[in-house]
Amino acid sequence: MNKKMGYRWRLRDLMADQQMFQTTELVPLLAERGITLSREQVFRLVTQPPQRLSMDTLVALCDILACTPNDLIEPQIVNQQIRKTADGQTGATPITVRRTTIRRPGDK
Repeated sequence: MNKKMGYRWRLRDLMADQQMFQTTELVPLLAERGITLSREQVFRLVTQPPQRLSMDTLVALCDILACTPNDLIEPQIVNQQIRKTADGQTGATPITVRRTTIRRPGDK
């Protein structure tokens, strides 16, 4: 089975937990940590999941929000291929548990 992974970007949630509701509040906090982004860039960073993110920016966000990268990025399965069984059913095939008997030569 193939599955495509994605992620949920939780920056906005973590900002709200810190009572930060304006994206512009991040601009000076990032600048204090050597990250220079425009208001528009910060707005996009907060409102859209980034496709690329520098490690410096990630570390700065974690410092500002007192969190870890795991708090900011929540992995999710976006698309999972489902196998169909011979009878047309989808999903996982139930496992049949069988008791195995080992017979040695001479046993009846």
